[in-house]
Amino acid sequence: MVLGVGLSLAPIGAYLAVTGVFHLLPLFFSFAVFTWVSGFDILYALQDEEFDRDHHLKSIPVLLGRKNAMMVSNLLHLITALLVVCIGFVWLTSVWYTIGAFIFIGLLFYQHTLVKTDDISKVNLAFGTTNGIASVLFALFVILGLLI
Repeated sequence: MVLGVGLSLAPIGAYLAVTGVFHLLPLFFSFAVFTWVSGFDILYALQDEEFDRDHHLKSIPVLLGRKNAMMVSNLLHLITALLVVCIGFVWLTSVWYTIGAFIFIGLLFYQHTLVKTDDISKVNLAFGTTNGIASVLFALFVILGLLI
């Protein structure tokens, strides 16, 4: 979740740097980034569960167990999806944003079909590939919505 906190500061910093004013929109995006990144970071941490346990590291998979860690990841990604939808309703109402949001949310939940409690062999596909595609596509659609 530390990674989520670090990356969640980017929308606030970028917005302030570009506009020079405070607004609630980047706070919502920041919280969405926090929940999104924290959710996929928990999935990624499943790979290190045995190492973390052996070295007495208090990762979420060690503290909660694999099944509960995956449930926390699911919950965080559900919150992410709700925030993305809320942002669309309140601030970015373009059709481009809506399309991007649906693609992003679909990919977000798709990664949870790849990782199972008894089979984490597809974590890298879920973590790297799916999140990479989701983030780039969502950013492109948000930019399209702002420009068109």
